[in-house]
Amino acid sequence: RAAVLGANDGIVSSASLLVGVSAAGMAHGNVLLTGLAGLTAGALSMAAGEYVSVSAQADVELADLERERVALIEDPDYELSELAEGLENRGVESDLALEVAAQMTDHDALGAHAREELGMFGLAGQADPLQAAGASAVAFALGGGLPLLAALLGPSGVRGLSVALVAMLALVMLGAGGAHLGGAPKWPAIRRVVFWGGLAMAVTAGVGHLFGAIG
Repeated sequence: RAAVLGANDGIVSSASLLVGVSAAGMAHGNVLLTGLAGLTAGALSMAAGEYVSVSAQADVELADLERERVALIEDPDYELSELAEGLENRGVESDLALEVAAQMTDHDALGAHAREELGMFGLAGQADPLQAAGASAVAFALGGGLPLLAALLGPSGVRGLSVALVAMLALVMLGAGGAHLGGAPKWPAIRRVVFWGGLAMAVTAGVGHLFGAIG
């Protein structure tokens, strides 16, 4: 998830920035410098945001588990009935639900409540914040590097168009690849990323033209 989000953000952010400053008539060297600065800042921002997000989620999960652990010690009968009630709500008969809840409690009380009440599977905080941050930063840099490369190598007269075409192709590949990895239909994913990516580039191109005309 972090890698796909980072790559998509890198492509759209870098391409939109480059298309916008190209539309404003900025000199080639300044376009590349702006793109490089945007790429660096974006990768670091993605890394910081992902690190904070994953760390905060882990803190919340650990706090929820601690509350459940205390509740199991202070009022085990209530926690057992609560677990049984949850099973009943999912279609298990009352007597059987109580029996199953008792067996689940004997086996792993905290794990049972984490799954049934909190929707947590596996260990809390098992996602590594540093790993998520690194994946986001690298993915952003790789995704954003494609439009920047197009700006570097593209013909001067159609530099913005070159950036937009490369970005669109990259978004198509990303949408198809993400859908394939997730086992989802490819065309809806492709349409989503292409539409929003194209909209972002169109808006920034319009802003660039506006400021270029004013300047």
